[in-house]
Formats: sequence, C-alpha cells, structure tokens
Amino acid sequence: PESDLKVTNVDFLKSQNSAQHHTDAYETTSLVVRRGQAFLLQLTLSRALQASDKLALHFSIGERPMKPLGTLMSLNPRSTRDTSGWHITIAKTSGTECLLSVTSAADAPVGKYGLSVKTGSNVYKPENNTVYLLFNPWCETDIVFLSNEAERNEYVLNDTGYIYVGSVYSIHGRPWNFGQFEESILDACMYLLDKSKLKMSSRRDPVVVSRAMSALVNANDENGVLLGNWSGKYENGTSPMEWIGSVAILQQYYKTKKPVGFGQCWVFSGVLTTVMRCLGIPARSVSNFNSAHDTDENLRVDVYLNEKGEKLKWMSVDSVWNFHVWNDVWMKRKDLPSGFDGWQAIDSTPQEQSQGIFQCGPCPLKAIRDGEVYLPYDSKFVYAEVNADKVYWRVTEENGRRKYVKLNVESQSIGANISTKAVGQNRREDITQQYKFPEGSSQERASMQKATSYLQPSGLVPRSGFGAIRPMSEGLDNVDGRAVVQDEVVPKSGVELAITNEKPLYPGEPIEVVITVKSTAAGSWTVALAGSCQLQSYTGKVDANLGYINETVKLEGKSEVRVPLKIKPDAYMKALAAAEDEEHVHVTAIAEIQGTPEKLTKEAALSFEYPPIQVQMPETAKLNKDFTCAFIFKNKLNVPLDNCKLMVEGLGMFKMATFEEGDVQPGRIIKSEVICTPTRAGEKKIVAKLTSNQVKTISVEKAITITH
Repeated sequence: PESDLKVTNVDFLKSQNSAQHHTDAYETTSLVVRRGQAFLLQLTLSRALQASDKLALHFSIGERPMKPLGTLMSLNPRSTRDTSGWHITIAKTSGTECLLSVTSAADAPVGKYGLSVKTGSNVYKPENNTVYLLFNPWCETDIVFLSNEAERNEYVLNDTGYIYVGSVYSIHGRPWNFGQFEESILDACMYLLDKSKLKMSSRRDPVVVSRAMSALVNANDENGVLLGNWSGKYENGTSPMEWIGSVAILQQYYKTKKPVGFGQCWVFSGVLTTVMRCLGIPARSVSNFNSAHDTDENLRVDVYLNEKGEKLKWMSVDSVWNFHVWNDVWMKRKDLPSGFDGWQAIDSTPQEQSQGIFQCGPCPLKAIRDGEVYLPYDSKFVYAEVNADKVYWRVTEENGRRKYVKLNVESQSIGANISTKAVGQNRREDITQQYKFPEGSSQERASMQKATSYLQPSGLVPRSGFGAIRPMSEGLDNVDGRAVVQDEVVPKSGVELAITNEKPLYPGEPIEVVITVKSTAAGSWTVALAGSCQLQSYTGKVDANLGYINETVKLEGKSEVRVPLKIKPDAYMKALAAAEDEEHVHVTAIAEIQGTPEKLTKEAALSFEYPPIQVQMPETAKLNKDFTCAFIFKNKLNVPLDNCKLMVEGLGMFKMATFEEGDVQPGRIIKSEVICTPTRAGEKKIVAKLTSNQVKTISVEKAITITH
C-alpha cells in the first residue's frame, strides 16, 4: 500500500559527525565515531513520519549478532526501554526528512558495526552501511577518558613523533610516522581485533584489547604483524633500520595477511602506538636506557669480562640493552584495587612468554614505582627492566677450569633517562619519575624491599633463540635462587674512573677515547687498568673487538691520569660496513687498586655522528595545491657511502618514496625531489632517512603548515 513507510536514503553526515568525534583524519569512506558520544543520521523517507509508524535502527557487530550479548542493538526512537546502554532520539523531522541522534554505550564493544533500518516489515540497508566505533578519550564515562586536551592531541591524534634511541649519555630522537589515519590502517586494526579471537564482550575493555594487541604486533604467535630479527642478517626482508614509520608495515601486513620482516624494539613499539591510537586508546612510545633483560627474575644482570675488559661474546648474551622501547597506554584499571589508573606499560617486542604467549602488560606504572609487582600483568618483568642490579664478573681459565671473580655491583645504572616525546612539543620528556622513586631515596629502598619479597624465579622460558646462557658455576652468589638485594660496594680509596671521547666520532676518522683515573682523596695508589673498545649493537651483541690497553697507573694525592685509547679507521671500518645493525663504540674499563681488594668498573657507549640531510620546501602551502620538496645530502665524511638509499614520506602529502642513490663518494652531493599534494590541513611533517653500508641511518624531519 501507498501508506507503507520505506526508507529511501541514509545520510551518515560524515563531515559533521567526524569533526565532532575527532575522526575526520581517517582515510575511509565509512563513518568513524567514538563510543559514548552522540552522532547524527539523516533518514529520507517515502512519506512524512506519523505517530503510528514503527521505526527501528539495527546496529550489529560480529558474525552472529545477538541482543543478549550486546552485539545487536535494536533502537526505537519512541521507546524509552533501553537495555543496551545505547540511546536514540528524533532530533528533527521536516517533510520526508528525519534527523536522528544516536549515542552508543560508553562501554560498547569497539569494532565495525553494520546498520540497517526497519520500518514496519521493510528493511533498508544502506549501500556502505559500515560504522566504525572506537574508544573515546573525550568521554568521561569511557575508561580511556583523558581529561587534558593537549594530551589527547598528542597521545591520540598526533600521527608523527619520535622514538628515542642511542645510549644513556647520547640520546637522539628518531622521527617516526605513526600514520594511524592513513589508508587501510583502520581496517588493519579491525583485522587484528578479529584475529585476536577476543569475545565481543571483551572488546569493550581496553585492558584486554591492549594486551591482545601487544601479542599480535609480533609474529611469534598466531601470525602477527612483525617478525623480530636480531641476527644482523636481513636479506629476505627489510632491515629494522630502514623503516621510517608504521604505515608501510601495516599496509603490507593487511594486504598479504602474512608477517612482515623485520622488527626490533623501536619498530614493534612504533607499530603498537599506531594500533592503539588508531583504536582510540591514548598511547606513547617509551624508551628505557640501560634496559635489563633478565630472564630469571632475580633482579640481577651479569656481565662477563675477560682480562682485557672485553665483554665475552658467548656469555653475556642480551643482559643489558643500550635502550629498549615499549609503550604506555592510558586507562582506568577497574580490574585492580583502586589507585592503579592512568599509564600502563605494554610491550610487543617478543622477549618472554606471559600466559604462554609473547605478550606483555598492561602493567600500571604506579605498581612498578611502588614495588607492587604481584599486580597483573607482567609487573615483575617490567620492574626488573628498570630496576635490576648489574654485576660485573671477570672470567679466567685456570687449569682448564673457569674461574669467576666478582668485580663490582652497580645498583643505579639500570633504567635511566626513561624518555618519551613531550606533549605538543618536538622535544624529549624524561618520565623516569613516573616509573621509579629517586635513586637512593627512602621510598626507593622501601619499594625495592617490597618488590624483592614477591620475586621468586618461576622457571621462565628464556627468550626465543637469543636466550641468555647462564653458566651455573662456582662464584655465583644466588642464594637458593631467591632474589637478594645486592649491597653496593662503597670504594674506600676515593679512586674514580671516567670515559670520554675527545672529539665527535665520525666514521672514517680515528676513534679517540680517554680513560681517566682520578683520585679524590689523599694517599698514593697504584692502579692496574685494563680498557677495551668493541663495536656492539644496541642489544649489547659484540660485533668486533677493536683494541685494548693494559697499564699500571700511579696516583699521588688528589690527582688524575689520562690514558688514551686510539683506534685507527682501518681497524674498524670493515667491521662497521659488514655489520647490518647500527653499531656503537663500547668502551669498558676495569681498575684494580693494588694492595686492596677494591675493583672498579666503568662502561660507556659512544655513538657515531653523521652529516645531515637538508630539506628544502616552502614553510606553508595550500590544501590540494602541489609544491616541491627537495632533499639534499653532502657526504662530508672521508669515506664513500656504499649502496645509499633515501626514503621519504609525508603523511597526508605523498606516499612513501625510495631513491636508490648508489655509492656516494666523499664530497659528493645528492639531490632528490618529490611533488607533494597536501590533502589535510594543519601542521604536517615530512620525514627522510638515508641508509648505506657504512652509515645505517641518518634521519631528518621538517614541518610545513597547510592552510585552506
């Protein structure tokens, strides 16, 4: 009959809704909204709506949507009965147009919903009927609510940032494009949610979702996104040094549905930040310098040296990494006693299994700081990464048996300068105080005492394929395998060690290091000094021994003696070019004060410095108007850079491009250009990276303001 009410069109009012929901940057034709917040739908009907008409909107999610499970919502604007926590009202009717306001529950499952409209016995299904529903940090009743606008702009909406790498005294920010709004990234995240096999009801909870994503960003279980590779051999994939962001990785994964090679910790963290921000969970990449990778939960990391002070390759596998990068995500912890809301650590780098899967977290930062290491998830593991003691051993062979001499215990070197990008600024913020009390404070000791009372080694599986090899032999003071708070040996003589480099380290120049032995008190001391220089990767893997010194130094009263250690370029350049990882120069010194049992150790990781990439482009540009961006690099080193590649990416301006530059001789200048077409307004960044055999990675970024 003529009077039969039909829907002829649904307008999702995409531009209006997405501006309100802070989702306008997502590159998708579908509507993207956040839970717990109203959005509008404009229905066009076959005739004006009458009081007797039956009208209902159906939102469904998952394979078998059902009302009792909260995966099928039937919303009637005229009924006050509400079972699902969703609401619908008629905002306005005029003729055949009917404007509806829909508010999803603030704890609705996140994911892809389908919409259909029922009028009487007619069902209308719009052509593109997908609505993506995300977590909502703007909504006070959502457990990911973040009250500060500047923090939401950084931790949810910023699609670029830095990941901090290097070593404790030489930290540099590596630009990283998170790119959570780029084409097919949202769909890749939806695919991961489906792959997680989480029940729909579990997809309401950011605690469960973030833990599942920490497992899925690595490929160790259920074919996740990234294959970890620390072998130094990357032929059948992309070297971890080469990525400039998460976009290429997630797009390739979504296209092929196969794990992408290869990742190391900063790549895992960058991708996890992208996935979290894309789903609407506030997230940041966090770098921990001098990070302990301690497999037996005894809060101790052992470093084994030979007589020259060289780290033994085969024994100290993976004990202390120069840095390790994980993530913090922001949420309330309804599953824990009160007081543990806020930042939670999660980690997708596959190091250790948790509940049988390579996943880690979420673990409240407050639990780590207070030593409450029984709280889920994986708080013991994270606690050890930032708080372990570092014990130095000298290993010698005597009559075919190994002898271990304990040289020194450092209780304050692990977990230093914990760093993330500052909110709204292009600089590093130190967040160490959010993870630990000041070293040596009474709160820190109390926290340590509390933590050690819970730490029992629980036969954890060593990390896959690069597990620590522990020689259980005489001289190891591990009482019944229980954690022992190591007491710091306080030097009595007042002799101190320092390691400095006299001038910046440039590849192709001599490495000039000085080990300073200094006496701060009266008396005369004879010191036996051994110092070694090695090329190591960031995980502490020894790639080459470069040289060492062995000297006896005499100190009278308050004085110092400077002992130079010089390595010629031809002693290290071959090894530097042959290694596929970014190497740093690792210097270790051991001082034994004659006539006393006192022994000192000192380590320093020195980074190479490189000539910069210049970026030439206008400071501002207009939306949808092309402009040119040029990248210029001059090889100011005195060695050729073989097999140079320049990779550039500008989110919202141009797709990632790679220029093969071949071998670049000393003094040569290379220049490459891209045409940029800005599709989004605001401050946008262009990131460039140069890689070669000798220099693994030089990065640069430049900002441009795009106006309407």
